[in-house]
Amino acid sequence: MPAPAPPLEVSSTGLTAAQVAEQRRVGATNAPVPGTSRSYAAIVRTHVLSTYTTILFSIGVVLLVLDRQGDALTSVGIGLVNALIGVAQECRAKRKLDRLALLDDAAVQVLRDAVEVVVPSAEVVRGDLVRVRAGRQIVVDGPVVAGHVEADESLLTGESDPVARGVGETVLSGSHCVAGNAWQRAELVGARSHAGRLTVEARRLSVERTPLQRRIDGVVRLTMVLTVALGGTVLAQAVLGGESFLSIVQITAVLVGLVPYGLFFLVAVAYVRGAARIAQHGALVQQVNAVESLSHVDVVCTDKTGTLTTGRLTLTEVRPLDDGLDARAVLGRYAASVAHPNLTCTALAAALPGEVWPLRDEIAFTSSLRWSGQVTVDGTAWVLGAPEVLAPHLRSGIDDEVVADPTNRGLRVLLLARATRPGAPLRGRDGRPALPALTPVALVVLADDLRGEVLESVRRFRDKGIRITVLSGDDPRTVAALATRAGIDAGPPVAGPVLDTLDDDALDELVEHATVYGRVTPEQKERVVDALRRRGHHVAMLGDGVNDARALKRAHVGVAMRSGSPVTRDVADIVLVDDSFAALLPARAEGRRIIDGLSTSLYVFLPRVAVQGLIILITAALGLAFPYTPAQGGLTALTVGLPALCLTMWARPTAPDPHLLRDLVRFVAPVAVVTATFGTLVYALLHAWLHAGAMAAHTGVTRIEPGFVEAAATLGAQTGMSTFTTLASFMLLVFLKPPHRFFAVWTAPVPDRRPTWLAALLTVTFLIVAAVPALSSFFGLAVVPEVFAIAVPAVLAWYVTLAATFRCRVVDRLLALAPRQPRRAAEPATR
Repeated sequence: MPAPAPPLEVSSTGLTAAQVAEQRRVGATNAPVPGTSRSYAAIVRTHVLSTYTTILFSIGVVLLVLDRQGDALTSVGIGLVNALIGVAQECRAKRKLDRLALLDDAAVQVLRDAVEVVVPSAEVVRGDLVRVRAGRQIVVDGPVVAGHVEADESLLTGESDPVARGVGETVLSGSHCVAGNAWQRAELVGARSHAGRLTVEARRLSVERTPLQRRIDGVVRLTMVLTVALGGTVLAQAVLGGESFLSIVQITAVLVGLVPYGLFFLVAVAYVRGAARIAQHGALVQQVNAVESLSHVDVVCTDKTGTLTTGRLTLTEVRPLDDGLDARAVLGRYAASVAHPNLTCTALAAALPGEVWPLRDEIAFTSSLRWSGQVTVDGTAWVLGAPEVLAPHLRSGIDDEVVADPTNRGLRVLLLARATRPGAPLRGRDGRPALPALTPVALVVLADDLRGEVLESVRRFRDKGIRITVLSGDDPRTVAALATRAGIDAGPPVAGPVLDTLDDDALDELVEHATVYGRVTPEQKERVVDALRRRGHHVAMLGDGVNDARALKRAHVGVAMRSGSPVTRDVADIVLVDDSFAALLPARAEGRRIIDGLSTSLYVFLPRVAVQGLIILITAALGLAFPYTPAQGGLTALTVGLPALCLTMWARPTAPDPHLLRDLVRFVAPVAVVTATFGTLVYALLHAWLHAGAMAAHTGVTRIEPGFVEAAATLGAQTGMSTFTTLASFMLLVFLKPPHRFFAVWTAPVPDRRPTWLAALLTVTFLIVAAVPALSSFFGLAVVPEVFAIAVPAVLAWYVTLAATFRCRVVDRLLALAPRQPRRAAEPATR
């Protein structure tokens, strides 16, 4: 039988059945918050019909019409893989977010028609009187109308201590009642309640694109635009020139191959590999691009309790005030005898083991009392509580400085005292807890237990130029003191109410120098993160409670502790499965490895596109035959595909290039111009040589087929030009990853010799392909000895010319660019 309800001051009979029905009719019920706004169909449609997949599918259709089934399958396949990865990721996020709930589905007691009934929490309606008991979750927002409760709101507000709520004071849904017994009127229910609003916000789907993703998107969009423009020009010339339908088909197939759609696949591979690598360090990636995004972070915002600290307390000092008593022994027995230990007694019991003593009475600690007490069977009363609460009852006072010193250092100070008069009770005549005259026995000093790896991790973050900002619901002075213990330069702490007096401009100025914030609400945490973003910072938010969820979603990277709230874990981009702050460091290094690999891949992909485009444009302007066959496009597997994949896998965790696009122009422009110039010369010379040779060989023949001679000369010239550009592509690997300072004309030498060995292996492979008729025919090459007589010397001349161009900084001088800054060395391996 439920306990009888306390006397109610208003609406003691509760709602009537008719009133409940009316509230249900208008939708004022505590129904669960609906799922995310986007349906599965909308998710699939968004990814399958995105700009890139649409282009790749269109290319596939064109290739299929041109009877290029293999190329069509490649284009469509890459588009499907890219779309399916996005769909799988977002559907997984949607399932998790739709399951997300701050409120459990336990039944609650309500008063209706003067009868206390049990109903599911979802059936509570606005205006209901809801019974709130210790150990139960509060399911609606509304004021206490009778009785009093102590609510644990730590997951909602960050306040670590329970808060007392009496008649007229509002308790929030999602908090837990830890003590007391009361009636609450339901004012805000369902999606309008505090828990409902947090759930709606947490379920909002959001994807934060990284700086590298945006750069790659821009490069690919530009490439597509230029390819379409070039294709339109060349195809128009071919049609006006009377080219056959087969020639137009072949030209179209080659132009379609200029689109670097392999980049999409490479990005997906790099992200998946990065996620697998950091999982070994205790970080679970839930958003596929989070690892790369983490490498850009320069500010880490973190909660205090559960992130910097373990959530436990440790005993640091017992300062006796009564020489006649063994204070440590008393504290040990006191802690061992508590019926329901809190964090304080758990810490005392761990540090001071003692035997249980028989009790006559016990007063449990509550946040409203701020003390607890025990009366032993011999009549001795012991009290443990806040010094300022016990001070008015002390027979002899204690020095304020003795208490103030550890308090100012962020430590918790309690006073152990005993009743001055033997047999004095700890209750008044009405049975309520009451303090008798007391004699101080000892001061007890406790500290929040820092996580073991925090000090070293903070130092390493500081060494890497990453600032740590602490956002907590606790007292600002306590937070600042703990931040100082953790090695964080705390500075003057900022109280949450101060933030409400600042507009966005003032807040933007404040966040540049403030590093510790106390008594902040979830909304204020989100504002601080927003302000940091407006100032150009890349922000990671680390938290464990529901009160951190909004800030986690607003940050570039949201990181949650595994031991934290399920809500926080579900909205996070990365979950630290071992609750280790240190796992962010190897994750950051792995993100830099991804950036280095994908950035290097751009240096491989873009020269190929630019060189082929320029050669096509120059040969068209000179009136020469089209320089490529569709089959020769298969050589990109050797010149681009395999090198880009290997360089991505072999990447090192170097600092991101802040001027990546500008440096790409510096590299791609001279490579494209020099390579296209030499390639066109090789093509024109070989065409003229082979054409003249074929005509000479047929001297005296009565009837020569001009088309046959032209086709043979063109195929030989195409083979020579493809041989030249292929060998030059292999040499580019030596420019990008020079094994020795002799080759270091673009960048500094690297200790890794694998790219050089790869270039040598690819060269040998290509020579075998060119020498074997079956293989050369597959790639559209002709076995013509004259090819190497021109192509090989051309490659040597090309290398000398390009090296001189880089050394003389021709592009920098022409475009008046600032000197290129050397890349920062790779970070050391992180354990």
